[in-house]
Amino acid sequence: MNILVVGSGGREHALAWKLVQSESCDLVYVAPGNAGTQEEANVENIAIPADDVESLVSFSKEKNIGLVVIGPEAPLVLGLADRLIEENIPVFGPTQKGAQLEGSKIFMKNLCKKYNIKTAASENFTDIEKAHAFIEQQTPPVVVKADGLAAGKGVIIAQTIQEAKDAASMMLSDKEFGDAGASIVVEEFLEGEEVSYFAITDGKTILPLTSAQDHKRAFDNDQGPNTGGMGAYSPARAGIMLDGLEETIIKDILEPTVRGMAAEGCPFQGVLYAGLMIVNGTPYLLEYNVRFGDPECQPIMMRLKNDLCDLLLRTAEGRLDTITAAQWDDKAALCIVMASNGYPGSYTKGTVIEGINKAESRPETLVFHAGTSKNSDEKMVNTGGRVLGITALGNTIPDAQNNAYEAASKITWPDGFYRNDIGWRASSEK
Repeated sequence: MNILVVGSGGREHALAWKLVQSESCDLVYVAPGNAGTQEEANVENIAIPADDVESLVSFSKEKNIGLVVIGPEAPLVLGLADRLIEENIPVFGPTQKGAQLEGSKIFMKNLCKKYNIKTAASENFTDIEKAHAFIEQQTPPVVVKADGLAAGKGVIIAQTIQEAKDAASMMLSDKEFGDAGASIVVEEFLEGEEVSYFAITDGKTILPLTSAQDHKRAFDNDQGPNTGGMGAYSPARAGIMLDGLEETIIKDILEPTVRGMAAEGCPFQGVLYAGLMIVNGTPYLLEYNVRFGDPECQPIMMRLKNDLCDLLLRTAEGRLDTITAAQWDDKAALCIVMASNGYPGSYTKGTVIEGINKAESRPETLVFHAGTSKNSDEKMVNTGGRVLGITALGNTIPDAQNNAYEAASKITWPDGFYRNDIGWRASSEK
């Protein structure tokens, strides 16, 4: 069959790379894709933006697409899955109602309260004076979140009451995030360690996948501004994934979420990516994403042994109960994000990157592209903030870390940077 992957990031490159390995896959189209997806065998870029819903539907009909895999959150929130379902085109990803789990933090918080899912205590606001009055009653740090999608930048951990009030004002009064910040969530700060947990569901059956840990801050030692993610590894370190934790996450968080979404009239089909805080061994839900994470998807796809096309098609068609378990490589995988100097602020586009082939010279290492294209001289150049994901396997997380950094050192790009401590939490574990 022909498959369409929607998106242009490192996540979409990793998905296309894995999908094209399926025996049932003839060709993978990526809309719009990047320079890395274009270089994959049996993968073809299509110049359709990820948020152009009607053009994507028309293309899927024209090419007789057998499965659409939606990578980013924006087209899900816009209702791309709904339109594809109307045209009887199998799609992996939630409907517009289902995508509210990520598209509205208030929706998620209300679901947690109604179905007894552990999460940080919070209140919602549209009025700045009421928000300020509530913040003044809190003990810092205080977490302030824009309700809607804000490109991974809508969460502020304020260290003082004044910082929290300023964050609320920036969202509600100054409209820094536009409509995404028209409503805000103010919540307690949970002290613990963050873990990402992934599962897929067809709305009835949940197939647990695996765990990962991300690095959000731009610079070493978790310093600097929040980003979309500067690196990740999978599975999460053994010291945090203690016996019984995975079962608790499934029983106390994922299962009531799937039941609750069905009861609310918006059954969820696709990826449940639970952003968790582990507090004294107990998982609390910080947020849901309704798609594979980026960069978490890259190490996860490196470890997955199942036929990805088969898994996603069974999910789309409501047949996930026919799979007993996902199969994983025993090795760990780690991804280092190379970003443009200045990211997550302003940066220069069109700067030349060299040495990617050298970085991929060993079989355990791959470079997944995100913001790349070819210039008129056929040189690889950057077109975005997060540009490359150097991903490597290793017997342990420290081994994968060593392999990834060795590969990263072979890339020459004076206008880019990366953190030197991805995997630091697990660096002492064997």
